[in-house]
Amino acid sequence: MNALQQPTPHLTPVEPNRRRIRKRSPQQQQRHHPHRGLAVETTAKLAVNLVISVVAVSALAKLLPYQTLQQQKLQEIRAEVEHTEARVSRLQEELQLLLAPEQTLQMMDRYSYRVDPNKISIVITPPKEETEPRSSDR
Repeated sequence: MNALQQPTPHLTPVEPNRRRIRKRSPQQQQRHHPHRGLAVETTAKLAVNLVISVVAVSALAKLLPYQTLQQQKLQEIRAEVEHTEARVSRLQEELQLLLAPEQTLQMMDRYSYRVDPNKISIVITPPKEETEPRSSDR
């Protein structure tokens, strides 16, 4: 009798009320997180702007000592320019005196060792001490 029975198929345990896991379509994902793309984009922009700001601040920190050094050099150059301008103006006045026809003789006397023949040079010397009596007293 047992030989004539049909074999029973192996029964697999059935889990009751098992939920199916569905893969969501991209449209359903967007409905679930509608602002996710905007949040990612905004975060990326903020990160890039933060990096740019850090680079700019570090560049300014490196340039600040260089700028103060350049300001000092500029002040030195301005002082030298003022000194040179004063010298140039003095030399220009002197040149005008040298080139003036009425001042020619005075400038020649001042800058050369020659003496005008019409002028007599007077040299004052200290008096000699008399060591011998005069011959007229005898």
